[in-house]
Amino acid sequence: MFDARLKDFYQYLQAEKRYSPHTLQAYRRDIQKFTDFCQQQHIDNWQQVDSLLLRQLVAQVHRQGLSGRSIQRFLSSLRSLFHYLLRHKHIKQNPLSGISAPKSPRKLPEVLSPDELDHLLSLDENDPLAVRDMAIMELFYGCGLRLAELVSLDLEQLSRGQTELKLTGKGNKDRRLPIGEKAHAAVQRWIKLRGQLAKEDEPALFVSKRGSRISKTAIAQRLKKWAAAKGMPQRIYPHLMRHSFASHILESSHDLRAVQELLGHENLSTTQIYTHLDFQHLAQVYDAAHPRAKKKS
Repeated sequence: MFDARLKDFYQYLQAEKRYSPHTLQAYRRDIQKFTDFCQQQHIDNWQQVDSLLLRQLVAQVHRQGLSGRSIQRFLSSLRSLFHYLLRHKHIKQNPLSGISAPKSPRKLPEVLSPDELDHLLSLDENDPLAVRDMAIMELFYGCGLRLAELVSLDLEQLSRGQTELKLTGKGNKDRRLPIGEKAHAAVQRWIKLRGQLAKEDEPALFVSKRGSRISKTAIAQRLKKWAAAKGMPQRIYPHLMRHSFASHILESSHDLRAVQELLGHENLSTTQIYTHLDFQHLAQVYDAAHPRAKKKS
């Protein structure tokens, strides 16, 4: 009985919510975990699913080591499913009402300092791959892009020398981003060399040495390569550039709403984690500079 309703639900997520294949896969994974548990409990009817069963499920995945944040995402998938079933009158009440994930400490994102970024981005190379990588890193830091957003960029979005980038991000949310001078110059330099690598009919802005759209894995590997070449001890990865972008903008502007818009966050609470980073920086400055903060040697 589960299968028919789930098939309709997945079709709804794809056709009406327009979720990406990656998001759909995450939903399927979470809901498979739920249906496996129901099977273990010999439950095959939506009417048998109640809050007691779901509390047992949450307790089980928590014992298995799933973090509070991961359980929260897991419950979010189930909550969407039960909202759908309730709206279509397949169930009489939402069994997830009043159930929440165990709280866990929120891990602050890592960021690079402006000096570290200057060091990483000071490439003086003429090789097309190096010029491409420079443009990639400048766009990551200059626009705060997600990895998927950068990979999906097409040449036509930046080929006319625009100083503004229009893109569709997570959740099919459209946003416009200004392109800074450094990022703009790096991209235009790459576009002049792109024809040496790109296949004739390839629409992607960034291509691999084989001429087709570059992959997420390849970008992560190239960032790691340049960090090693620059002698940087920390792990450099795409989202670190986005975190650094958000932290530096907030530190300078103190405009949380603007940072939310630039990052494409649906909820302000997601952006608020960067206020903790900002305070952490202020606390370090205070500890280093205030006479009363210094410990006596």
